[in-house]
Amino acid sequence: MIKIAIDAMGGDFGPEPIIEGVIQALKEKKFIPILVGDKFAILSFLPQHYHDKVEIVHSSDVISMSDSSTDVLKRKESSIYKAVELVREKEAQAVVSAGHSGATMTAATLRIGRLPHISKPALATLMPSLGKNKTLVLDVGAVVECKPQNLYEFAIMGEAYAKSAMGVKNPRVGLLANGEEDSKGNDLTKETFVMLKKFDWFIGNVEGRDIFNGHVDVVVCDGFTGNILLKTSEGVASTIFAFMKKYIKTSLPATLGAMLMKRRVFTNLKKQIDYAEYGGAPLLGVDGCAIIGHGSSNAKAIKNAIFQAINYCDSNVNSAIESLLTNSDK
Repeated sequence: MIKIAIDAMGGDFGPEPIIEGVIQALKEKKFIPILVGDKFAILSFLPQHYHDKVEIVHSSDVISMSDSSTDVLKRKESSIYKAVELVREKEAQAVVSAGHSGATMTAATLRIGRLPHISKPALATLMPSLGKNKTLVLDVGAVVECKPQNLYEFAIMGEAYAKSAMGVKNPRVGLLANGEEDSKGNDLTKETFVMLKKFDWFIGNVEGRDIFNGHVDVVVCDGFTGNILLKTSEGVASTIFAFMKKYIKTSLPATLGAMLMKRRVFTNLKKQIDYAEYGGAPLLGVDGCAIIGHGSSNAKAIKNAIFQAINYCDSNVNSAIESLLTNSDK
C-alpha cells in the first residue's frame, strides 16, 4: 500500500485542515498517511478511531513563510525536512506539503535528488481550459533563470506527465512565446524551439491565450514567466468574480438570473478555477514524488493533493520521463 508523508504543520491554518483532508482522503482511497509534525497537536485534531489508520512522526520545528528556503537544510527537526527525508529513505513514496513552497522544493531537490538526465526540476500546475483536459503549465516558480536545456527537459517531463498521469493520449506541447510564428520569442525560446522541433508532439510556439482555449495540453516556460502567469491568472479570476457579485447586486433581474444560474453555471465555473479541485503542484524531475499545495489549502485541497500523489505513484511518471529522455538522446 502506498505511503504518503504529509507535512501536518505546513499551511496558513495549522494542522486542523490538513488532518481533516487526510481523513476525507482515507474515506475514499486506501493508503497509509504518515503525519509529520507536533505529535500532541496532531492527536488533538485526529479522532480516536483514526489513530490506528495513520502513522505519526514527531517534529519539533516548523518552517514559517517568512523563513529562507535554504533554512530547511539546517533545520532537520522541521516538519518539511522530516517529511522529505521519509521519501529519501524510501519509507514513503510521496510527500505532500502546503507549507513553505520554496523550502519544500529545496528539500525535495537536494535531499530526494533529481532523476538522471534532469538538470533542474519544474513545478507544474493545471490551468482551466475550454478543451477536454486542463492545461499543464511548467515551470511556475521552481527555476527562475532557465537555459534552453532546462526548457527542453521541462517539455519532455510535461509530455510524460500529461500522458501518464493525466491520461492524455497524444499530448500537444507548446512553447510560450510572444507569437505563434517560428521566428517569435527571445533568445531562450528560440534556442529551445530548435531543440524541440524534432518531436512529433511539439506544436511550436503558443501564446498566453492558448493556455485557456484548448489548443494545447502542455505549455512550457521559464519559472519567472510561469509564476507571473499563475499569479496574474489567479488575480483575473478573483476580479471577475468580484465584478460579477458587484453588478449582480445592482440589478433585480440580474439577481434573479444569478439565483437561477447559481447551481449549474457558477458552481461549474468555480470548480474550473478553484485550486482546491486539484490540490497541489507536482515537482517534476525529482527521484520520487513531491506535491506542493497552496498555503491557504483547505481540507478539500489537501485531500486532492493526496489523491494527486497517489495517482503520480500509480502512473509511473518518473519511469516515463526517464524513458523519453534516454530515447531523445539517441
